[in-house]
Amino acid sequence: MTRQKKINILRVNHLRGPNFWTYRAVIEAWVDIGDLEDFPSNTLPGFYERLTGYLPGLIEHECSPGVRGGFLQRLQEGTWAAHILEHVCLELQNMAGMRTGFGKARQTSQTGVYKVAFRTRQEDVGRRALHLGRDLVEAAIHDTPFDVAKAVEELHDMVDSLCLGPSTAHIVDAATARGIPHTRLTDGNLVQLGYGIAQRRIWTAETDQTSAIAEEIASDKDMTKRLLQACGVPVPHGQVVQSAAQAWEAAQSIGLPVAIKPYDGNHGRGVALDLENQADIEAAFALAHQEGDGQVIVEEFIRGNEHRLLVVGRQVVAAARGTTLYVHGDGISTMNQLVDQQINSDPRRGRAESFPLNVVDLSESPEVLLELERIGLAPQSVPAAGQKVLIQRNGNVAFDVTSELHPSVAQAAALAARVVGLDIAGVDMVLENCALPLEGQRGAVIEVNASPGLLAHIKPANGTGQPVGTAIISHLFDSKQDGRIPIVGITGTHNTGRMARLVAWLVHISGKHVGLACSEGLYLDSRRVDAADSSTWDAGQRILMNRSVQAAVFENPCTTILGQGLAYDKCQVGVVTDVTWHEGLRDFDILDAEQNFKVARTQVDVVLPSGTAVINAMDAQALELAELCDGRVIFYAVSPEHPTLLAHRAQGHQVVCLREGNIVLAHGAHERPLLRLDSLKPAKAAQPEMVMAAVAAAWALNITPELIAAGLRTFESNPQKTPY
Repeated sequence: MTRQKKINILRVNHLRGPNFWTYRAVIEAWVDIGDLEDFPSNTLPGFYERLTGYLPGLIEHECSPGVRGGFLQRLQEGTWAAHILEHVCLELQNMAGMRTGFGKARQTSQTGVYKVAFRTRQEDVGRRALHLGRDLVEAAIHDTPFDVAKAVEELHDMVDSLCLGPSTAHIVDAATARGIPHTRLTDGNLVQLGYGIAQRRIWTAETDQTSAIAEEIASDKDMTKRLLQACGVPVPHGQVVQSAAQAWEAAQSIGLPVAIKPYDGNHGRGVALDLENQADIEAAFALAHQEGDGQVIVEEFIRGNEHRLLVVGRQVVAAARGTTLYVHGDGISTMNQLVDQQINSDPRRGRAESFPLNVVDLSESPEVLLELERIGLAPQSVPAAGQKVLIQRNGNVAFDVTSELHPSVAQAAALAARVVGLDIAGVDMVLENCALPLEGQRGAVIEVNASPGLLAHIKPANGTGQPVGTAIISHLFDSKQDGRIPIVGITGTHNTGRMARLVAWLVHISGKHVGLACSEGLYLDSRRVDAADSSTWDAGQRILMNRSVQAAVFENPCTTILGQGLAYDKCQVGVVTDVTWHEGLRDFDILDAEQNFKVARTQVDVVLPSGTAVINAMDAQALELAELCDGRVIFYAVSPEHPTLLAHRAQGHQVVCLREGNIVLAHGAHERPLLRLDSLKPAKAAQPEMVMAAVAAAWALNITPELIAAGLRTFESNPQKTPY
């Protein structure tokens, strides 16, 4: 009987925060490779050639050898289908435009069943990549057809529709480079930067500082011009009209040539330039009227190139220039053909956002059709050989000129943004030469735009682009801010829910509004707002999104780390009470304390370099976690003579212990009695380890001993009795 070389996907999970595998979100799939357990890659005839033919980019995967081509080396030596699937899923995502790099495959306790984890930036894309990757690997094994281009196109479409847009992603990347965490709040581009009270929010190039009034002003072109003119910003003279006859009358009054645009237009839609006769003006009015809300602006035509200046805060951080587009007739080709041959053939042009220049489609460009009609041409017309035909007078604003900008031009743009009231603005100016003083040329501000597009500055048609994301992050956060609030995470099995409540209470009485998510409920300060088990990722997010929260405490059972991931990326204090195995871990194929050690270490791995790990010195395995901490360590134990405490103190570090019935804070050789354990209510006095761990966490947050002692005395175990 022929053996079935198949990969069965048993279950798929999306770990949304730091987890057993890595610090970032991953797809974790349990797969059964069945008979393939007996057929590593080097035993499958032609498999290597077919797989690398499908995915030549696999040569870039370093894998465990740590060098380019390392994964291909593993393929030739012999590796298993689960490991291959991991790399294929990563490569498919990379080919679809979503760069990822982390992946792992580990065998479970069941023969032939593996856990495969790989990084993804969007859950649905990752899940689809998993199934397409499985199909591709099986096709390479069995020498059956697989349409790689179709699979990549499907994933690419998902990336375009589901992932952050390039402008928002650029800002998020700049935040990440500054160590500022981010949370995507919707399926769109609304993103939270930072946590709790320290957070800021962006929506592409809008921020939580962007004024709704300023946006309304910017959308009213006539009001914008009047405000700018009143403040000395040069603008073209113009009038608002409501009929073609009024447009012609206004043009004569203003002086020919003129420009006509919709009152509420954007992105250049419905705009016609350099109009000098009544017929053209009436046709342009009809176009602008159709594209807008009925009102149309007629204004003087300023000769020069269109420029987009990006203002962030009070300064210009990037500038781009547009160009005029022409085609040259050959006496044979139609206008459509000439546009494709001479304009759209530019590899910088495309329909996706990732292209700096747009494809020109005459059938979709009424403004271009109007230009052609003015000289008696249409898309199917064949211009004479050598005839130069204007396609677009302005637009294509994608050529970086930031380094050329004259200070007076930048000052005018920054003033225009301030007059309108926008913290981030795209100021459109027409200039003969942006490198010359503004007063020496006939330049003007023609529009001020809210929520400006950033792509022309991030990925211009020339050069490497400007760090506008960095500028926006610097505008939102000063150099000393990282968007973080104090976070305490607690992992273990020793009454961690009650401990989390005690820690939260100690933080609260120090003067902070505290959010708490634990197995005993969801709390804001001392008020329980949800009695359900809240030791989950979703509950943690509710805390971190709350703009009133100044500090947060989380209980993180190992089952949450394994099944969901942590709700935060980093914490100020990480507490590990023990590394005890329990039956609930069997569902995750964690079968003993040694395996559970790798789960519990997640809580220590995410402690900030400026933070502290609080570790139970009486748990031998928890003790080993101290070496993994990037920050400080505070040990706690009942006995002050515990060897670990003595060694830690000898090195000048902090410990918490009991001495003669007193809870003691010790730092090096110095000891400070806090209070007698028996002075607390019996429920707390009976749990000295819980109390010491909470005390150590509060001490790590620099809460004074006096406040810690007061908090211990006033804390009520019953949530209904906790004082407000």
